[in-house]
Amino acid sequence: MASANTDASVEIDEAPAVRRDPSILEAIRGALFDEMARDERVMVLGMDVGKLGGVFRVTRGLQEKYGPDRVVDTPLAEAAIIGASLGLAVGGMVPVAEIQFLGFTHQAFHQIGPQLARYRFRSRGRFNAQVTIRAPFGGGVRTPEFHSDAIEAQFVQAPGIKIVCPAFPDDAKGLLLQSIRDPDPVLYLEPQRLYRSVRGPVPEGDHTVPFGSSRLVREGKDVVLIAWSAAVHLCLLAADQLALEGVSVSVLDLRTLVPLDVEGLVAAVQRSGKAVVVHEAPVTGGFGAEVVATIQQEAFASLDAPIRRVAARDTPYPPGALEDHFLPSVRRIVAASHATVDY
Repeated sequence: MASANTDASVEIDEAPAVRRDPSILEAIRGALFDEMARDERVMVLGMDVGKLGGVFRVTRGLQEKYGPDRVVDTPLAEAAIIGASLGLAVGGMVPVAEIQFLGFTHQAFHQIGPQLARYRFRSRGRFNAQVTIRAPFGGGVRTPEFHSDAIEAQFVQAPGIKIVCPAFPDDAKGLLLQSIRDPDPVLYLEPQRLYRSVRGPVPEGDHTVPFGSSRLVREGKDVVLIAWSAAVHLCLLAADQLALEGVSVSVLDLRTLVPLDVEGLVAAVQRSGKAVVVHEAPVTGGFGAEVVATIQQEAFASLDAPIRRVAARDTPYPPGALEDHFLPSVRRIVAASHATVDY
């Protein structure tokens, strides 16, 4: 199943970034080229990743360079993609599996949670499941049903798998290289609305970003906005507006949900004593609830106001024409920030 958002135009075809400021899409593609050149065990598999270059053309050019044995087009069968990746990893390969959209992982959950995530535990450490699952997610691009679902919190309940959510090109590269090299399975979530719209400097060469290290992308003293993936950029826009209204805002990008940077999270909250958590998943049971619980436990004495959440509504994902009313918005973040600061 391909997205209506498919775009065949891509700026570069090969690994080295030709611009000083690559896009997130280019940073991911470049990391794949680099890692496949560095380690011949690394392979890519998924629906349309080879000849087509992926639904968003992220893997364009990989099959031409590395051949169909290392860049494998699979049937439309998400469970088979993940199950095959586990088998390949046990056999000594380092698979990077693409699921076209995170919402489609529902068709593979029985392979991701009970099998892939538990394999090292089940084998008492005899076998690693060195698999990276790439999946775009998130709204703002008017895709059909299931294509934008933000269901990352469901995988937090699958112990053994790490969850990575880059928001900037340099992190897209550094976290992907770290994911591929990690001995455990990693769910690497790509913000589809930012693929081509966000650019930034990306270090050349072997650049990795360690898991469990959050990133303070803006400093302020009145309230901290906590987010990951595309929601980070909503928070930055809200922070700009709040600054015009006399509110000093810091923005914390968690970068990885599992492992969570508890120390960095607590430090960010302690600076202001007030926090708002923002994410694209529905509010009930979203990972924001875990963030709030962690802050309550680890930094309760520093809090000067209740922690607020700005998230999607507790409804199925609506048609594209309605998603602006469903998703977090700058307006809602600004309102929640004022309510928290004025508490």
